Amino acid sequence: MLSKSKISLINSLNIKKYRDKHKLFFAEGEKIINEIIASGQKIKWLFTSETGDSYNTDKKNIEEVFEISESEMKKISQLKTPSKHLAVLEINENRQNIENLKNELIFAFEDLQNPGNLGSIIRICDWFGINNIILSKHSADIYSPKVIQATAGAFLRVNILYEDLQDFIVKYKKTSRNICYGTFLKGENIYKTELTPEGLVVFGNEGQGISDAITIHIDKKLFIPPFSKSCTYSESLNIASATSIICSEFRRR
Repeated sequence: MLSKSKISLINSLNIKKYRDKHKLFFAEGEKIINEIIASGQKIKWLFTSETGDSYNTDKKNIEEVFEISESEMKKISQLKTPSKHLAVLEINENRQNIENLKNELIFAFEDLQNPGNLGSIIRICDWFGINNIILSKHSADIYSPKVIQATAGAFLRVNILYEDLQDFIVKYKKTSRNICYGTFLKGENIYKTELTPEGLVVFGNEGQGISDAITIHIDKKLFIPPFSKSCTYSESLNIASATSIICSEFRRR
């Protein structure tokens, strides 16, 4: 039997303040949990409603396994159709030194709010080999269940840093000669602009774009032009779509 206290604890992890309090988060689904196991990251508790041992290949990083019923799984799952597997993990507060980031391409996001967007962006960056993402402190939480689910396991490979974005950019520019790019609705056509293999690319909030406080630190403004021949078209791209296009263009050069 799954205790009421464990059900209550796991359900509380859907809220950031309790994730911060307990230093725990959870992930659901066999595929993502297999990726976690393969990565070597420690699983505190693994809950499974599947009969037999699905994870008997390597349990050295699983602290405790609970075999539960499907009805119990419904009580702890956040999915409309509960998975047969849910893992609770400790939050890993990995930190990178800015000095270690100056020789690569880094993406930064100012006050990114939508968890689904953040999860998709992490997955896109993983695909294009962007190893580090900087998020302003008021951005969505990487350990939100919606973010973890949307990453499809990419959160294991992409390092996420929460920083005061203005301070980070100032420090970055002091330690690096790389260009600081920004994405704007008015800027240089990205398809006709010379791009460097290293640098910092800043994206703004979904609704407001890049703030004036950050804009003053941008060296080069980038713009993704529309190709629609209609007199009316979407005024902007979804931020995850824009991230994908910009990733592709930087890596294509």
